[in-house]
Amino acid sequence: MKQKTLALLLKIAIISVLICMGLVYCWIVPEVFGRPLAEAGDGEFAYLFPVWLTLISITALPVLAALVLAWIVAHNIGNGRSFCMANAKLLAAIAILIGADVLYFFIANVVMMFCNANHPGVLLMSLIVCVVGTAMAVAAAALSHFIRKAAELQEQSDLTI
Repeated sequence: MKQKTLALLLKIAIISVLICMGLVYCWIVPEVFGRPLAEAGDGEFAYLFPVWLTLISITALPVLAALVLAWIVAHNIGNGRSFCMANAKLLAAIAILIGADVLYFFIANVVMMFCNANHPGVLLMSLIVCVVGTAMAVAAAALSHFIRKAAELQEQSDLTI
């Protein structure tokens, strides 16, 4: 597969993730947290909706930043700079962003549970999100490491005649 084609496919994937993110944060999250709180009898938990919506909406910021960095990586690949230190640094930053987002999401869930604003079942279900996010962070860190090594090898090869 040519680099331009790969870069185009990566950009399409990034746009697809952005569209899915929009659906999740604008439709699914308000529906999942809004309806059960509104239907909770006398509305004693209705005050939690803005709190949960805010806590979950904050998780979108690092993901958006990671998507911007991924777009730059895809652009670099399209320009023939697949194995460069810039891509390694960008992927390391993506790994840090995802890891920090997972940590924030987990801590927010635990804090909300200790404040009696979260059900233990919700905390257990959120662990699935945390495991997937952690796997993505580790994958980005591994890619960063491999690209850094490849960039070093390419630099040594370029110096050798």
